[in-house]
Amino acid sequence: MTDVLQLVKNRDPGEREFHQAVYEVVESVKPVLDRSPEYRKAAVMDRITEPERVILFRVPWMDDQGQVHVNRGFRIEMNSAIGPYKGGLRFHPSVNLSILKFLAFEQVFKNALTTLAMGGGKGGSDFDPKGKSDAEVMRFCQSFMTELARHIGPNTDIPAGDIGVGAREIGYLFGQYKRLRNEFTGVLTGKSLGWGGSLIRPEATGYGSVYFAREMLATQNDSLEGKVCLVSGSGNVAQYTAEKIIELGGKVVTLSDSSGYIYDEEGIDRGKLDFVMRLKNFRRGRIKEYLDKYSEATYVEADSTLDHNPLWDHKADCAFPSATQNEINGKDAANLVKNGVKLVCEGANMPSTPEAIDVFLDKKLLYAPGKASNAGGVAVSGLEMAQNSMRLSWPREEVDSRLQIIMKSIHSTCLDAAAEYGHAGNYMVGANIAGFVKVVNAMLDQGVV
Repeated sequence: MTDVLQLVKNRDPGEREFHQAVYEVVESVKPVLDRSPEYRKAAVMDRITEPERVILFRVPWMDDQGQVHVNRGFRIEMNSAIGPYKGGLRFHPSVNLSILKFLAFEQVFKNALTTLAMGGGKGGSDFDPKGKSDAEVMRFCQSFMTELARHIGPNTDIPAGDIGVGAREIGYLFGQYKRLRNEFTGVLTGKSLGWGGSLIRPEATGYGSVYFAREMLATQNDSLEGKVCLVSGSGNVAQYTAEKIIELGGKVVTLSDSSGYIYDEEGIDRGKLDFVMRLKNFRRGRIKEYLDKYSEATYVEADSTLDHNPLWDHKADCAFPSATQNEINGKDAANLVKNGVKLVCEGANMPSTPEAIDVFLDKKLLYAPGKASNAGGVAVSGLEMAQNSMRLSWPREEVDSRLQIIMKSIHSTCLDAAAEYGHAGNYMVGANIAGFVKVVNAMLDQGVV
């Protein structure tokens, strides 16, 4: 296993996030490889850590003043052993090859856990939609899709949204694909309801995360009722995580963005959350504006010189990191434990560093890795694909019911796999093993390809 990690590091030097994602899986699946030597002979680790295809292209576009800009576009088609590539597009200045490869690698196992026939991929650009006009975003999306269109399709690769890619961007991307290919097909998920989208899709990642947390608490004969919850982020995932926590009787006290975070000891109720949704989704404002309406809350400016994030240093019962990768480090994890947190459920992708995960596991917290707990989003994307194929639109209740069934299934799959390989109760090991076994068995069935 050391050889596998060294190979990845030598082949992809400097790709820190990708190395981290591979390390986590490699550490978990060692018992599987020890029990099944045919996996080693077939070099499944070498194959599964190498993308099937990496697409890199320039994206030229013109701003409202007539100035031309050039960004980079990416698509990582990681693994198609169990279905067409499936995974989001991220538009953010931090986007690079390492981040997208880690996300695509995680997506392979996440999609396998959903029980749906989807491979793993990820893509995006270092374009920043913040501060851009709708016309500028449209021109960028059209340029981006002009190149991407030749690499995707409803039976090949089906992108979705991610950070910086919401309903507006999906609409512009879909329109350009339709224009280029002269076909109306389910090539993107996260579409608006009027033209092929699915009910519950915007809510799915956040709702699914909370449903997974509910299942974890149920193993302790407990529930979210009355639990104080820390939630990071204020985008799609954080908003609907907060909404479902409130609905199930929990109390959300924090939300954040890249500028800082708010702490409302009285709790962010349904009315306050509606304000946040209008602020972030329509006005595209900053979370500190929450205090303009709710002065009883406090706002803490983000400080990159600190060795911890003070958002995670409040008394609470549960934590739902729902912003971005590596937002909880070892010191943050220690602060969560010190402040009484008993459950950490990841809504973002890989939001906890390896040091933080070690703390969670050492202290026996209920810890849900993102590849299991945030799989609700891609699960409902899969349901959207099914509806598109049948030219049907299921009612809200049916989609939500299917989402709950899928999250319950993922929870039990993780526990069963962990117990089978001697790590009872370890959701991280269970998620990695269950996803890994499904994918590599399909790879072996299909030969050396």
